[in-house]
Amino acid sequence: MGKDPTTVARAVTLIRSAALSDVAEYAYAATAPAESRLIFLAGACPLNDDGSTAAIGDYAGQALKAVENMQAALTAAGASLQDVISTRVLVASARRGDLVAAWEVVRDSFADHDVPSTLMGVTVLGYKDQLVEIEAVAAVLDS
Repeated sequence: MGKDPTTVARAVTLIRSAALSDVAEYAYAATAPAESRLIFLAGACPLNDDGSTAAIGDYAGQALKAVENMQAALTAAGASLQDVISTRVLVASARRGDLVAAWEVVRDSFADHDVPSTLMGVTVLGYKDQLVEIEAVAAVLDS
């Protein structure tokens, strides 16, 4: 069961550096203490409950569904988006605009918890009509 983000001590500390550009829409690094439990998520795909691909042809729509599926996996592990320490967003496109469309959805989903992230254009992803996949690592302090 997910934890209420307003009452839970967080393991993740986001790190910024004045020596690096402030153009990036995410922290450049993050840490978690040794006593935290790490959660490694498989790539969250934009799949519906029946296994079909959601939002065919829509980068933003697939990113949203992938985030929803990532949130479900985090909840099952006793975590939330606020516990994520890093992400990798894979987008099946060579067009920067497609990558940005997916990224904006992911960024907005995390709100102020702007974890270190990598955005990558790739040739193809595993499911039919799949355009987006999101990998993540989370860290929690179990009480």
